[in-house]
Amino acid sequence: MAQDRDEPAVDEPPVPTVAPYGSWASPIAIETLASSSRSLSEAGVDGTDVYWLEGRSAEGGRRTVVRRGLDGATRELTPAPFYVRSRVHEYGGGAYAVDGRRVFASGADNRLYRVDPDGHEPPEPFTPEGPWRYADLRFDPIRDRLYAVRETHDLERPLDPLLVRNELVALDLDGSSGAGSVLVAGVDFVAAPRPAPDGSGLAWLEWDHPDMPWDSVRLRLADVREDGILGNARTVAGGPGISIVQPSWSPSGVLHFVSDETDWWNLYAFDGPRGTDGPARNLAPMDAELGDPAWTFGRATYGFLDDGAILAVARAGGRDRYIVIEPDGAVTTLATPFSEVESLHVSGDEAVTIAAGPATSALAVRLDPASGAVRGVLARARDHDLDPDVLPVAEAITFPTGGGSTARALYFPPTNARFRAPDGQLPPLIVESHGGPTSAAASSLSLDRAFFTSRGIAVVDVDYRGSSGYGRPYRDALRGQWGIADVEDCVAAAQYLVARGDVDPERLAIRGGSAGGYTTLAALAFKPEVFAAGLSHFGIADLELIHKDGHKFESRYDEGLLAPYDTDDGRRIFQERSPIHFFDRVRAPLLILQGLDDRVVPPSQVDAMEAALAPRGIPYVALRFEGEGHGFRRAETRRAAYEAELAFLGRVFAFEPADDVPSLQIPGLDAFRAAPRTSRSPASGGIR
Repeated sequence: MAQDRDEPAVDEPPVPTVAPYGSWASPIAIETLASSSRSLSEAGVDGTDVYWLEGRSAEGGRRTVVRRGLDGATRELTPAPFYVRSRVHEYGGGAYAVDGRRVFASGADNRLYRVDPDGHEPPEPFTPEGPWRYADLRFDPIRDRLYAVRETHDLERPLDPLLVRNELVALDLDGSSGAGSVLVAGVDFVAAPRPAPDGSGLAWLEWDHPDMPWDSVRLRLADVREDGILGNARTVAGGPGISIVQPSWSPSGVLHFVSDETDWWNLYAFDGPRGTDGPARNLAPMDAELGDPAWTFGRATYGFLDDGAILAVARAGGRDRYIVIEPDGAVTTLATPFSEVESLHVSGDEAVTIAAGPATSALAVRLDPASGAVRGVLARARDHDLDPDVLPVAEAITFPTGGGSTARALYFPPTNARFRAPDGQLPPLIVESHGGPTSAAASSLSLDRAFFTSRGIAVVDVDYRGSSGYGRPYRDALRGQWGIADVEDCVAAAQYLVARGDVDPERLAIRGGSAGGYTTLAALAFKPEVFAAGLSHFGIADLELIHKDGHKFESRYDEGLLAPYDTDDGRRIFQERSPIHFFDRVRAPLLILQGLDDRVVPPSQVDAMEAALAPRGIPYVALRFEGEGHGFRRAETRRAAYEAELAFLGRVFAFEPADDVPSLQIPGLDAFRAAPRTSRSPASGGIR
């Protein structure tokens, strides 16, 4: 007779709990989301040391320079209360530079500081107090000085864009040049000072109003004389209708740059012994973007390897990939776990990158440029990995939209293996309208997105016309059509998912920040029959107010998206595209979140919205946050915002959140719901 044997236990998958969409319990806690994150940016290499900027939400969003040495130790070089920040163009970037253990950084007071490379001593002021801001710092390879973009504001009228000057300056490291010696002036904008490896030349970018750097840019080049002054400057690439970004010199002294003259941001180089003789050559023509819109300084998406090849980031189909461009033009795509790249720095055969993948928050890693393998993790945006059972997988969708065009989006279904909805129920949907409006939907892990999908709320992140990553014609499709094309595409994405049977047609919300907040408000006002809720993060309601009260960098941007303002027809278009004038059409409750220190979208926008919404009986909640600017950095603000959003959606879409969130009063919501729909019908006029 056979003897019984103990069989190994088999773990049965848990039986999902049945609960309505929106009310699922999620391991992505609000507190975790708000307080434990770190942002990683601006990776750099200096010898055997790796540097990056680390932003800490638990410290009010403070950013600090961090160094990782060959010994594996990580050191903070700018400890609290020092805050590394550049406010040139208001968005900053290029806020620190390092070379040969010489470290300089821009502080929150806009001065440049000399930083102890070991972090033992506090940073010392390097530039005097005054109306100056600095960004895009680069060391001169043969002279004891820094190159920088300097932005000067009028002390009595610091916010007047007509009085702001942008110049390229040189700063002697002994401090003798004070606030800097001007090298390039007389144009509206300058960026990317890049000295040749032997110090004999300087390349930089220029452009003028009304263009933005993704519209028309000139690549300029000048010899640097022995006394450090620039010789005659000449334009070597770019011009009307061509955007150039990221000029950079190879170790052998050949000037490279990224240009969209083929309708895609491809990588070019000059041939010839001087490096700029003859026309520039497209090193690897492809329908992919090797650059991106220059909202911030110091962006880097390619670098030079020891063998003459180039490691680059190419974006196509809504995701980033690492590619290697060989000297003969052959292109190899590397297999990596990443789909979104924030920063890349190449030094010899060493690549350091900051990137994220579909199931991974941002990491700073050493990357093998031959295979794409991760050689080592230097830093993590989050300390703990998340359960993959609550992380949604993106589905890239395309769908028809206005004017016979096609739009794109990434769809993320509700995802939580521990729960399922009652039979026959469809989930609510959040339509995300990103900012910029030149930004793009991200396929990598977003805890902001997973916060909703793990609770049973679907999300579709729309790459509406005007988004980057699909070539210049798609980016330019928003010119003159802002408030029309983007709204059409967000509506079309929702309708596409409704028609497929993925989401509840009665529970559609739209959500966005900044320019995405504008699209949110415009959709509620001009397509009021579609969305049942709106969530606006520092969104634009009055385009004329923004035009008159905006900062220099963006002070003419809206004219390209709408029309020249200083004409009767232009002013009419600004008014017709401003949701603030058509809030009587709104049928949906609205949540408004705004920082009181916002220099891009002034808080007065919220005052105007409240004045328009309240008399019309439209339910809304407006939350203002002290000490916050254009984007929320403080943990307490982020916590309050997520709590408010979840409570708001629960009230409007009639589900009970599993989280213990404070109750949110939405004045007039019950009466608004009880009113006959005909009493909320849209008025005539407005956007067409």
